Amino acid sequence: MKEEEKLSPWKHKIHEIIYEADTPMGKLFDIILFIIIIFSVILIMLESVKAIDAEYHDILFVLEWVVTIFFTIEYIARIISIRKPSAYIFSFYGIIDFLSTIPLYISYIFAGSQVLLAVRAFRLLRVFRILKLARFLGEASQLKRALKASRAKITVFLFAVLIASVMMGTLMYLVEGDEAGFTSIPTSIYWTIVTLTTVGYGDIAPITPQGQAIATIIMLLGYGIIAVPTGMVTAEFSKQSKDTSDLKTSGSYVHINTQCCPTCSKEGHRDDATHCYNCGSILNE
Repeated sequence: MKEEEKLSPWKHKIHEIIYEADTPMGKLFDIILFIIIIFSVILIMLESVKAIDAEYHDILFVLEWVVTIFFTIEYIARIISIRKPSAYIFSFYGIIDFLSTIPLYISYIFAGSQVLLAVRAFRLLRVFRILKLARFLGEASQLKRALKASRAKITVFLFAVLIASVMMGTLMYLVEGDEAGFTSIPTSIYWTIVTLTTVGYGDIAPITPQGQAIATIIMLLGYGIIAVPTGMVTAEFSKQSKDTSDLKTSGSYVHINTQCCPTCSKEGHRDDATHCYNCGSILNE
């Protein structure tokens, strides 16, 4: 790598602190950040309560500015401590960080923009790095593969449920009619799906013996239907878990850490990786 492409020592140190969760300083920073995020979300909740906001508006306003300034400094630090700033700016976390930082500033220009402050709740996703849950990325990958392997079966199953809902809904429309609230076939299908999923809002209910009998059958089917996709995914997940266990036994399993690429900010690298899997940059300068 060319010398000019390397981060300066102070930028590299900032990158290590704010992007890494495996170092003591990085872990401390992420814990502090997590606490401030929770605090900012609580502030938003308190401000939405009119009685509390009326009595403590000034205090809440000052605290909101303190949080906003911290997030602003953090956002700028993340940009300057990476070789390719656009990789962070346009990433998922970069967009969330930006949206959670600007509302208080633009509230002086556009009224009502404070509602965007609720976006800060999405920053709680950083808990996966803070609590070092990256060791569970392997399990998350297993679940992803299990869902992907089950998608064909689940798709066919959902189509079957949809067809059954249309048939049952149409039948309920013919049996019950307008008096019971089944004013149209779409409304009847809506009631069937709500009943089939065991939600049961109670806004529509059959009143005839025939309709109640059909409703009973739909309710019983609902319990069986819930178990089917769960069983599909569980079976595939068990298979994926067994394959991973075999890899660990054979010594082929590779651990994934929280190391972040200083160029493109991608995480989830192998412990033995020297280059980023996404952009090919050197991970440790």
